[in-house]
Amino acid sequence: MGKRTLVKLSRKTNPRMINLILTLKNAANENDAPIWSAIAKKFENPCRNYADVNLSKVNRYAKENEVLLVPGKLLGAGDVDFPVTVAALSFSVAAAEKIAAAGGKCMRIEDILEENPKGSGIRIFQ
Repeated sequence: MGKRTLVKLSRKTNPRMINLILTLKNAANENDAPIWSAIAKKFENPCRNYADVNLSKVNRYAKENEVLLVPGKLLGAGDVDFPVTVAALSFSVAAAEKIAAAGGKCMRIEDILEENPKGSGIRIFQ
């Protein structure tokens, strides 16, 4: 691990974020999957820069049964009319309920990383 990485991680106080960043970087190297490296780089930035995405945006731009990764929080403003799998750092209660009602699935980023270590077929959504 380089000195620059240690400096950025030392600014993080949330142990989940530190562990997630390191896990994503390891997965990127082990599986030759640049998507995990890109997400880790986003999470090294201050949390005020993380994405907040509303369901209305998901409904507008995503396709049915698509797998999306939100590097931040998915919010419940709007509705979703079709099933979609969303992995995010966190979900509002309303967003999780609406996705489940549409036949979709909510996942933590750690879970989708374990399920799909190559990162194939995942779209970063911000």
